[in-house]
Amino acid sequence: MPITTRTFCFAICAASSLTLTQLSFAQDTYPNHPVKVIVALPAGGSVDMVARQVSQQLATDLGQPFVVDNKAGGSGQIGVPVVAKAVPDGYTIMVSPASFLTTNKSIFKTLPYNPETDFVAVTKLVNQAMVLVVNDKAKYGTPASILAAAKANPGKLTYASSGDGSPQHLAGLMFESQTGVKLLHVPYKGGAPAITDLIGGQVDMAFAPLPEALPHIKSGKLHAVGVLSEKRAISAPDIPTLKEGGVNNVVLSAWIGLLAPAKTPQPVLDKISKSAKAFLRGDAKTKLLEIGMEPAPDEAKPLAQVISEEIRIHAELVKAAGLVPQ
Repeated sequence: MPITTRTFCFAICAASSLTLTQLSFAQDTYPNHPVKVIVALPAGGSVDMVARQVSQQLATDLGQPFVVDNKAGGSGQIGVPVVAKAVPDGYTIMVSPASFLTTNKSIFKTLPYNPETDFVAVTKLVNQAMVLVVNDKAKYGTPASILAAAKANPGKLTYASSGDGSPQHLAGLMFESQTGVKLLHVPYKGGAPAITDLIGGQVDMAFAPLPEALPHIKSGKLHAVGVLSEKRAISAPDIPTLKEGGVNNVVLSAWIGLLAPAKTPQPVLDKISKSAKAFLRGDAKTKLLEIGMEPAPDEAKPLAQVISEEIRIHAELVKAAGLVPQ
């Protein structure tokens, strides 16, 4: 039987209709199997903490496991591309620090992902104050003592970070730029190993997200010199700002966001977003504040806009610091 134009068009339309029906059903029943939550950092840091708490809530609300998968290394360049290249069906999502989506574009000549086109921003999860911490209070207990040591020994005073382009690294560049001192940057594969070596005395200090440093500050293993914010942190009101210690214009926070591959269906994104935001507004809010995180589900500025703006701002800072992209 010859295939007429009419028959051919009917077959194409029927196939398209079936595909749309299947897609709609898949969205309606999402999730119907476990979801992978990529964290491009080691377990134990603040990003991992948030990812695990949010994943537990998503699993409870949506009825399927949300499994955190740590793919650390390369300042995000191992784990983040996994999400960029994943099928956009909602079964691979990402909890990421700001730096992998903003500063990395200035720190590296090329990236295996495009932070502005390869992802859709679901929501910002939390803001984190940054805090300058040391393990030797007697030697580096104040901003003045740190500045004096750094000026006396240019490039000798070390600070740990969770990797090139991380908020910790950016904070160090900002500190150098505003104070005129030269420090030695020591990058690690994540915040947790950086803090471990700081406690052990392998490095002199760190500009750390408050949640990673706060337990060690409370236990006395680390000393907080000052927070990098205009006001004292809600979670740690006893810690002064660097401004109070005489260091001006060193202000930086480290946010954590929830993202999915570009072209993930909106109904799927809506389910994830609704659960995550309800979690951040609910009982978790108090718990997050206690560990140094400020929930941020209701900020007026969309996360995608924040990412674009910070890419530009951080590029200017990196250029001013004279840092050559790797």
